[in-house]
Amino acid sequence: MSDEGLFGPQTVTWQLHADPTMWVAGICSLYLQALHPRAVAAVVQNSRFQDDPLGRLMRTGNFVATTTYGTTTEAESAAERVRRVHRKLRATDRRTGTEIRLDEPDLLTWVHCAEVTSFASVVRRAGFPLTDAQLNRYFDEQRRSAELVGLDPAEVPGSTREMAEYFKQVRPELRRTADSDLVYRFLHRPFAPWWLLPVNVGYLPLGHLAYSALPGWARGLHGRAAYPAPVVAAGLRGFRATGLAVPDQVRYRYPGDHVLRAVERLGKTALPSIKALAHLQP
Repeated sequence: MSDEGLFGPQTVTWQLHADPTMWVAGICSLYLQALHPRAVAAVVQNSRFQDDPLGRLMRTGNFVATTTYGTTTEAESAAERVRRVHRKLRATDRRTGTEIRLDEPDLLTWVHCAEVTSFASVVRRAGFPLTDAQLNRYFDEQRRSAELVGLDPAEVPGSTREMAEYFKQVRPELRRTADSDLVYRFLHRPFAPWWLLPVNVGYLPLGHLAYSALPGWARGLHGRAAYPAPVVAAGLRGFRATGLAVPDQVRYRYPGDHVLRAVERLGKTALPSIKALAHLQP
């Protein structure tokens, strides 16, 4: 039998991660991650994201796609590369001057939880028909992703209740900083070269839409105005509808055509679809 990878077509992850709104959800997760002072300091002090914004965004998207739709070997190889980088990098806590290791479990847990909650929340608000039971299942499945980056899956929130408890516990540590302001400004500026004017013009409202999709408490910490709730709802649903109208052979080619290669490997029944989600066993 062909290798389904870490998840396979019979998972919520397989269906949800193929939704076009994941692009907005990914940007939203970056705004949320930036509210952890030590985590954002580690990123700002080590990443070249300001010099290569498109490349950074595509690499992150490619990692998520590889670990979702790639073979087991491809997913584990991609994860090992990430763990190897994290083991080597260090940063400095701007408040205390102490050293920050990028592979600290508390920082890895924060990034994981910020990502998966943003993915599920934004895609769901855009119209993806995710039930409460499926949301619980998604968080449980995503413990496999947490394990890839070096976490003990048993120590990672695996349900909506556990995720809510985690955020309640971590929120006193979160705040707006100079680093989070840098990330906010960066995510509001064009990613593409100046000569790709249509891409830049299209991104500007999208960047603020992603910010506006944050939970209210997170927007409060950032201290920036957001689009009104009806505008956010309409924007997310409009973005999703536009994405779903794109033919599969085009939409699933980015990033890295991992979905198409998974379908070639496993057959047409592996193509993500809402119908497949509805038929998943509880």
